[in-house]
Amino acid sequence: MSHPSSCSGAADVKVVSQFQRLIWPIILLVAAVFVVAFDQEIEHGIGFSLGLAAGVLGCLAAAWLGSRLFSLVADQRRRHKRPYPRLFRDLVAVLLFFIAIIASTALLLGQGFLGALAGSSLILAMLGFAIRNVVADTLSGIALGIEAPYRIGDWIDIEKVARGRVIEIGWRTTRVLTQDSTYMILPNSQIARRRITNYSAPKPQYRAQVSLKIAHELPVDAAKTLILRTLRDARLIQTDPAPDVRVHELGNDGNVYAVRFWLSRFERDVDCRDEVLTLIERALRDAKVPPPRLQIELNQRPRLAIDQAEHKAEVARVFAALPKNGRLDV
Repeated sequence: MSHPSSCSGAADVKVVSQFQRLIWPIILLVAAVFVVAFDQEIEHGIGFSLGLAAGVLGCLAAAWLGSRLFSLVADQRRRHKRPYPRLFRDLVAVLLFFIAIIASTALLLGQGFLGALAGSSLILAMLGFAIRNVVADTLSGIALGIEAPYRIGDWIDIEKVARGRVIEIGWRTTRVLTQDSTYMILPNSQIARRRITNYSAPKPQYRAQVSLKIAHELPVDAAKTLILRTLRDARLIQTDPAPDVRVHELGNDGNVYAVRFWLSRFERDVDCRDEVLTLIERALRDAKVPPPRLQIELNQRPRLAIDQAEHKAEVARVFAALPKNGRLDV
């Protein structure tokens, strides 16, 4: 049992550690503001002005301090909710430093902020056209980071691409570890164009189902009772909520049933399906239920009854009309 003094001590250490991350940005920002405020006095003392350099330093220090503050907010969110992805943090830091660089460029060139922004945008447009594929992956990564359809550790299914657990979300790529322990590196632009199924959100618990076809010899009510009684012996699926059985189709060769059950997490999916199908197959064999058989009915058109007397008369007429040479020209 932990004592209140130890808990308060740990909290104090945590506060000190967080404050240490802000010390240097605050010192640089305060120093830059001090130099700008007393630039004339400093120039009289040393013979040259430091106001321009201090302004650039202040812009960069402000961006640095802003990124550190956002990082602290993200760490606080991690303790209570799902954390922000690392990509989103990097995006905020890049935006802050980009604004700081534009402001610094405006100070150095003596231009207004809008003029420096227009020049920087033109340069970025030219670079973006040259590396448009990289830009497409990066922008898709930014969109995925903001919308957050999945987080690190989630089990996802990317339509016709991959199924596995998210290991890392980067600027250009997302890394996924499949159930076969295959490490896949996928471009974010390819993921953004596909349908994504997240099996870990909003909760890791989800419902799966398997389809069965059982012969007509076993009535529907008896089949449901047999399946549900069999699933009581399953150890991997959840008992609350309880599994259920629904009739999916009444076919000519057998009835199709949907067996639905709940899983605690996605990595058990294959093992749970194997256990459920094995137990049901064993129960059907013990109950001597025949396998479903495909019934094919062949219908043959009935032949017309032939009058024997008319048949003999027709044959006699044909042979009586034969010429002397024994040939019948048709």
